[in-house]
Amino acid sequence: MVDRLFSEPSLAALYDLFSPWERRSDFHFYLPFIMSARAMLDVGCGTGAMLHRARESGHTGRLCGLDPAPGMLEQARKRSDIEWILGDLASVSFDREFDLVVMTGHALQVLVEDRDLRAALAAIRSALTDDGCFAFETRNPLAREWERWTPDKFAEVTDAHGARVRMVREVQRPVQGDLVSFTHTFASPGWDHPQVSRSTLRFLDANSLRSFLSEAGLEIEEQYGDWNRQSLTASSPEIITFAKRTKK
Repeated sequence: MVDRLFSEPSLAALYDLFSPWERRSDFHFYLPFIMSARAMLDVGCGTGAMLHRARESGHTGRLCGLDPAPGMLEQARKRSDIEWILGDLASVSFDREFDLVVMTGHALQVLVEDRDLRAALAAIRSALTDDGCFAFETRNPLAREWERWTPDKFAEVTDAHGARVRMVREVQRPVQGDLVSFTHTFASPGWDHPQVSRSTLRFLDANSLRSFLSEAGLEIEEQYGDWNRQSLTASSPEIITFAKRTKK
């Protein structure tokens, strides 16, 4: 699940350039779990890069990608042997169909309202088989990563036509509680003007996250603080969580 500005086909085509497979620690981390799942749902699948790689690596079961951005799914649908659904968790209804549900790219953090987060977790629980697993990550608020989102740390890529495109991220101050608002600005010498999007992410702490999961009938089985599976501590950059249906 990515910034809504990437809904535009021209920018969606740039997404994998700004976030290539080689630099996606989350993709490398989750891929072995995907390969061992019979049926898997990728919520916020974006361009479908992770599911593409799973199929290329020999996955023969059901792979399903869900994303609300038409431009992203236009990229994803370059492979037709994967199920692609345009929408979000509020627009689909699954009944115990997947033994693995993943949300990569800190996608859970876009659910800034309690009601939206609760609805999403309820839908994920419904989608899981009795022994299914929900795997996802959020940024640890104690690490305060947003303080490093400054204009001097811009990224540049070269598009398919050889043009340079720069992306700058800047946080709006002050930060409001656990909500961090920021802008992405995309600019290229050949464009008439930059394209700007405004986004807000929610930085839930570990206790709050556990509470929302428990309320949805999900219990944490494992939790890590980084992509090397180190224990979660106050200084950990990530809160990587594996949760399953609560046993009654």
